Amino acid sequence: MGRLREWPRLRSVAAVFTTMSALAATSLVAGPSAAKPFDTAACALERTEAHHSEGLNTWNAAYPRPARKLDAVMVFLSFPDAAPHTTPAELTADHFPLTTHFFERASYGRFTLRPHPLRHWLRMPRPSTAYAIQRDWNTAHRAAYLRDAIAVADREVDFSRYDVVYFVADPDAPGVDSDATKVVNLDTPLRADGTDIRRVVTVFENHPPDRLVLAHETGHIFDLPDLYHRPVDGKGDWDTYVGDWDLMGSQFGMAPDLFGWHKWKLGWLEPRQVVCVQGTGAAGTRLTLEPLAVGPGGMGQAVAAGPTGVSRAAGEFGASGGSGGSDGSATSGGSGGSATGGGSGESGTGGASGGSGTGGVSGGAGAGGSSGGAGTDGSSGGVGAGGTSGARGSVGAVPGFGLGNGIKLAVVRTGRESALAFEARGPVGNDMQACRQGVLVYRVRSQTESGGGPVEVIDAHPHTEACWEESVYPPLADAPVGLGESFTVPGEGVRVEVEGRTASGAWTVKIATGG
Repeated sequence: MGRLREWPRLRSVAAVFTTMSALAATSLVAGPSAAKPFDTAACALERTEAHHSEGLNTWNAAYPRPARKLDAVMVFLSFPDAAPHTTPAELTADHFPLTTHFFERASYGRFTLRPHPLRHWLRMPRPSTAYAIQRDWNTAHRAAYLRDAIAVADREVDFSRYDVVYFVADPDAPGVDSDATKVVNLDTPLRADGTDIRRVVTVFENHPPDRLVLAHETGHIFDLPDLYHRPVDGKGDWDTYVGDWDLMGSQFGMAPDLFGWHKWKLGWLEPRQVVCVQGTGAAGTRLTLEPLAVGPGGMGQAVAAGPTGVSRAAGEFGASGGSGGSDGSATSGGSGGSATGGGSGESGTGGASGGSGTGGVSGGAGAGGSSGGAGTDGSSGGVGAGGTSGARGSVGAVPGFGLGNGIKLAVVRTGRESALAFEARGPVGNDMQACRQGVLVYRVRSQTESGGGPVEVIDAHPHTEACWEESVYPPLADAPVGLGESFTVPGEGVRVEVEGRTASGAWTVKIATGG
């Protein structure tokens, strides 16, 4: 269910070759690694009886799986006690094509939601106030509303043609409560046109509506849980579990792309794109994580400009990382430096400098940090004091070339019903407005019910906050482990080190399980 927001708020042959090298780098890196890096069965938590269980070893056949084109009908309902001030076309535009585009990006083009809106209002037989519409809707009133809506719509709609049903109420009717938008799951399906209707999205949104609210509710149609925390008294923080980092936590989030775990569950990740890290001990497993939001061929690679108008997804080269603090906070050997003419980052002394050059990224050495990328002739960059050599022949003309088919998710199983997940997040695709970039760590529990915290983001910077004006929960806005940082998950002994970035923008990391 949605809710109200409560926080204030490529140019030469050599260049082509080196870019292809970047593609090859988007894979497991040589070193102590899992024997079967693509055998994910050991990390696929079993689906349980919990409502919207995060288990993904099997698919719950009661729900449509969004791995193909699905058709959705939108039915617009008016009431005898109010004359609509808006049109079905206006209300359709509130949600589409936005919702379709969100899922196309999130699924890397594997799923398309096709809306089929009616062009006129259908009148309900009773006044809007007769249904007592509210967030915690009385079962009898809700059943009456659905029966009436289906009876009215069945005269014009062949429900057997659609995978998803949206009933959109007149937002200006007196009995309509905008906080009541939700998915209604029916233990006993309603029958129409020879088909069972097992769930319906009842939309009571204002015009204009909450951003991405329909995408959130549609997520439930695909067996995704609510990830927000609802305080018992209805007051306080709703976003303490995942903050901005998944649509199912908040439709207002700065980085609302679905977690890699959810993409795995929905069938949007190939087996080779998920790595199950097992028994690596202190030596750890090295791998390269692609930005989660970037699809094949760089889909979603458009990035937000930094303060200087330069893409901040391309830069932020920082210093090598130090050890993780005993309190679980991430520590760094130095802050990220500003890449003059390259990707913008946090200004500091520990990063790499480097302006962009023809066919590559020029590489000056950063004091205490990693060196810049290749120069104009594709030669390697210099070595920073105490740092590592730069990437060779990075191509700036085709940002993100070669991205999209590599590893998106790393998983460490921590129990029969629990696992830790690691993914790279940053300002691309659905995450365009992300407050911070880096490797996000979160815990998944398959036995926990929807709304009970089945996913919890683990904060790598527990003593700081970020993006107060925009974030739904600033304490988690800077949760990702940044470049050059190390972080040990409290209580688990699992450690992640973010060692560098590839020329194509992927993240090189080492994950050690400690045993």
